[in-house]
Amino acid sequence: MGGSSQIRVRVAAPGDREAIQKLLVEAYEEYEHLLPEGRWEEYREEMRESAADDRPLARIVAEYDGEIVGAVQLYMSAKEAYGLPELQIDTPIIRYLSVLPKARGKGVATELIKESVRRSRKLGASALHLHTTDIMASAISLYERLGFERAPEKDIQSGPTLVKSYRLPIKEASIL
Repeated sequence: MGGSSQIRVRVAAPGDREAIQKLLVEAYEEYEHLLPEGRWEEYREEMRESAADDRPLARIVAEYDGEIVGAVQLYMSAKEAYGLPELQIDTPIIRYLSVLPKARGKGVATELIKESVRRSRKLGASALHLHTTDIMASAISLYERLGFERAPEKDIQSGPTLVKSYRLPIKEASIL
């Protein structure tokens, strides 16, 4: 990938479904060996299904040289994102932020997060949330650089895995 091209962020079209499914699996497969036995197969299927369901408020993609190289899904709340209204997160949540390995380090994830913040602001939301695990250390570094703060009271325990919550206060967000 050359350095002169621009990243184009847009709402996913219905015809992008297959590209998003492929992208999700390719972006996350590096974690396969770090997940508990059998979990990768379940996670892969969850990701593939997520590219087709109608729960997200928006499914956003990033293109580089006309190729979809990144995607994120924006949900209205924990109920829509995880089926967990008891988390009491009634502000937007991003899930499945993914960037193809060959496109990493070019600002794709940052642009997808910026678009999620813009959309959250338009909704009048006070915060944007996300959940991640310690195996995604480089992603956590990015989130913290962009101003996300730990929100441990919104963590999720998934089997043996602690899924950590992060919160970006929208009004104070300086990433735009």
